Amino acid sequence: MEYQILNKISSPEDVKKLNIAELQTLCSEIRNCIIETVSKNGGHLASNLGSVELTVALHRTFNSPKDSIIFDVGHQCYTHKLLTGRFNEFSTLRTEGGISGFMKPSESEHDPFITGHSSNSISAAYGIYKAKKLSGDGGTAVAVIGDGAMTGGMAYEALNNASTAKTNFIVILNDNKMSISRNVGGLSRSLTKMRNKPKYHNFKFAINRFLLKIPFGKYLNSFIFGFKESLKRVVYKNNMFSSLGFNYLGPVDGHNIEELEALLNIAQSYNRPCLVHVVTTKGKGYPYAEHSPKIYHGVSPFEVDKGALKSKNTDFSTIAGKTLCELACKDPKICAVTAAMTSGTGLSDFAKNYKNRFFDVGIAEQHAVTFCAGLKKGGMKPFFAVYSSFLQRAYDQIIHDCAIENLGVTLLVDRAGIVGEDGETHQGLFDISFLTSIPNVQIYSPSSYNELSHYIKESANTKNVTAIRYPRGCEGKTTSEIDYTKEFSQVKGEGKKVIVTYGRLFSEALLAKEKDNSLDIIKLNKIYPFSDELINTIMGYSNIHFYEEGIKNGGIAEHLSSVLAQKGYGGKYTIHAIDNKFIPAASVCSSIKSRISNIYFSSSTNSRSFSF
Repeated sequence: MEYQILNKISSPEDVKKLNIAELQTLCSEIRNCIIETVSKNGGHLASNLGSVELTVALHRTFNSPKDSIIFDVGHQCYTHKLLTGRFNEFSTLRTEGGISGFMKPSESEHDPFITGHSSNSISAAYGIYKAKKLSGDGGTAVAVIGDGAMTGGMAYEALNNASTAKTNFIVILNDNKMSISRNVGGLSRSLTKMRNKPKYHNFKFAINRFLLKIPFGKYLNSFIFGFKESLKRVVYKNNMFSSLGFNYLGPVDGHNIEELEALLNIAQSYNRPCLVHVVTTKGKGYPYAEHSPKIYHGVSPFEVDKGALKSKNTDFSTIAGKTLCELACKDPKICAVTAAMTSGTGLSDFAKNYKNRFFDVGIAEQHAVTFCAGLKKGGMKPFFAVYSSFLQRAYDQIIHDCAIENLGVTLLVDRAGIVGEDGETHQGLFDISFLTSIPNVQIYSPSSYNELSHYIKESANTKNVTAIRYPRGCEGKTTSEIDYTKEFSQVKGEGKKVIVTYGRLFSEALLAKEKDNSLDIIKLNKIYPFSDELINTIMGYSNIHFYEEGIKNGGIAEHLSSVLAQKGYGGKYTIHAIDNKFIPAASVCSSIKSRISNIYFSSSTNSRSFSF
């Protein structure tokens, strides 16, 4: 596709030189570029299409990189990348060796902070803002946060802290779904329009200065301010941002660049924290995404003209959701909880069929875990479906609110292991390391759909905190020799050496055994804690190779090696895991190959590759 303006943008300074007609053309070209790229590479579509004009206005108003602009989560940063010198690389979005789908400081000086998880932008921006003021380097920092991310408690912790600032700190609320403040009637609309004009604010400042210079002016000014605030409360109802100490500006049309620039300039004129409420349309400019923003939030490659997403095959997430529905049909105590990931964790049918027992708590993993603990204390049977990388945020709650009292809460840990194109911030590599450090937690890692369904059903009546972790995608090769009702299973060969593994990698172990029948395989079903039977069985081998799709430090392999050492094991024990590194974006297969493969099982006569 030919681009008349976008291909000439090498920095935000180029954007500032454009007139309004050229800006409109630029926005259209940006949308076409995003749609074209995401249709090939997959990625976050609807949220990025909705924030095009907002991002353009931000870069025309502020001076990146001197001014730091932080996009929460990063689901809104594609336009930012295109305006900051990455147009020529944009076709590599979310590919191995290409640019990230999120903000990444190592990629550009215009990305001041790495993003990928929600609700941290205000905290990070306020920290950067204060650092700039303390160091005297000049510049400012702006947080751009969506209404979805505002459901995360960390955002309010940051707002509460930032409200104490005596200087200008700006938060942009990109509201593309819900109304933050309910505006009522024509008077409300008129006042909003008036308050968003520079002349209104200039007049207000002039009156304040005048009153403070005359006798009794201080008291008169206080009376006028109190009257104005009372009127605003009547018209606008309660505005929590104003209550927190922020100067609230908006709402403003997030697709009108001129109005956006005017209001952003007004926000900069205040000597106090400001929140600018911007209303945008998710999926703007692409009818399919506008009509179904949830479906087009994060997408796989699709046909642009038809808007036809690839049909979703059965995967571990859908099996988890289906199994929970089966349980809920028979047991009225079954409850499902998610943190703003209903579709992603396979719970759409549960939400539809068991509305009173389904709870989407928003982007609030900490609350979700403690909420589940409360449900359990109240006699229910809660299941919390959550991505592995997001469960990290609830570590304290698992310890304090679940494990200490040994409450039977089940954690359905989706996207465990390598997830691929979303990169470092989303890889599910740490759940085992932190879960195994907590007493009263048992962990299962199925490699097939039948196993997953079995463990979910069994955990409904557990007395321990139970984590059932499973990968993104579909099941692989399996065998009838596996008895998943036991804590571990063996696949026998000649018994000269053994692969010990679990989860998705079991399928790859079977492929390796087809090439080398000297291998035995021990598949861990319940991967932690270990039973005496498992330890005794493994002790019978003199050559052990442990394969793990997770971080090596604190992983199952290291825990097992410690137990074997205590038992006096004298054979050869080799760990093949991810060597304490963050894994960048790539396809799942490519990531596994580059990080875990190139390992060989050696004997005196041959060498066999254990490939992924």
